[in-house]
Amino acid sequence: MQWIYDLGIQFIANLQALGSWQTTPMKFISFLGTEEFYMLILPALYWCINSMVGMRVAVILVVSSGLNDALKMVFRGPRPYWVSDKVAGFAEETSFGVPSGHSQSAAAIWGIMAASLRKGWGWIVAVLIIFLIGISRLSLGVHFPHDVLLGWLIGILLVWVTMRLWEPVLTWAKKQSLGRQIFLAFLSSLGLLLIPVIPFVWLRLSGWQAPPEWASYATQAVTLEGGLTSAGTLFGVLAGAAWLAHQGWFQEKGAWWKLVLRYLLGVAGVLAIRYGLKAVFPEGENLLAYFLRFVRYALIGFWLAGGAPWTFIKLKLAEKLH
Repeated sequence: MQWIYDLGIQFIANLQALGSWQTTPMKFISFLGTEEFYMLILPALYWCINSMVGMRVAVILVVSSGLNDALKMVFRGPRPYWVSDKVAGFAEETSFGVPSGHSQSAAAIWGIMAASLRKGWGWIVAVLIIFLIGISRLSLGVHFPHDVLLGWLIGILLVWVTMRLWEPVLTWAKKQSLGRQIFLAFLSSLGLLLIPVIPFVWLRLSGWQAPPEWASYATQAVTLEGGLTSAGTLFGVLAGAAWLAHQGWFQEKGAWWKLVLRYLLGVAGVLAIRYGLKAVFPEGENLLAYFLRFVRYALIGFWLAGGAPWTFIKLKLAEKLH
């Protein structure tokens, strides 16, 4: 593996040698691959443009995030600036490096949007954004080339699986009762949580320690926070969508001012749940904190998929679909 690291370090050093002018635009491009950015565009897509595409994006986002958290703990790869002073790290990262979460999520999310749109120009835009996000992670010194390539590969695989299974699974799920749908949503979230739990428990029980030369950077790398966030959000999104479907769903179209009010009100709800409960719920590495983190993100997911659209209908900001 050392030769791969050496080649990657040399490539990144040459890329950074092109000049400091690239740092600011690369940080902006990198932001386009963050969960914070996706949480800005996902509500607009789901509430105001196309709820079905928005649902696909939401599901693939949380599944990709949960899988990425697990794979990082399986591979336990360092980041370039952790192991070489030839590379400058322009962002602080506490998780392991491989696979690149930004690259994986970008390939999954922009890929699923392009696949759902089914337009040539959509694929061109998606490929360009995916490529630039990957390059930005190299330029910022936070990933090796093999981190980015593996992230792209996993993201593309998730798009392929999602497109193959979405309609058959959705058709089958619609035939189930609401109670069974919510129960299956919970089981799905537990399945997603189990993926990072296995390497997390193994690393804790085995007493694994990072190599001394980069141990100080990896003090927070073995954690279940990301896995709990993804699993809780998945449960909330699936349960919220199932409940909303039994209420009659909602129409995305509406007057521009209604769309703006939907977005502002909906995002305010997300922020209130996320930060309001964060201030109340205890945090830490214990079962109670883990459970409450799951609950907090389940509520966010439920509000996003079901609670907010239902509120829009009640406030006459949206109409029932049927």
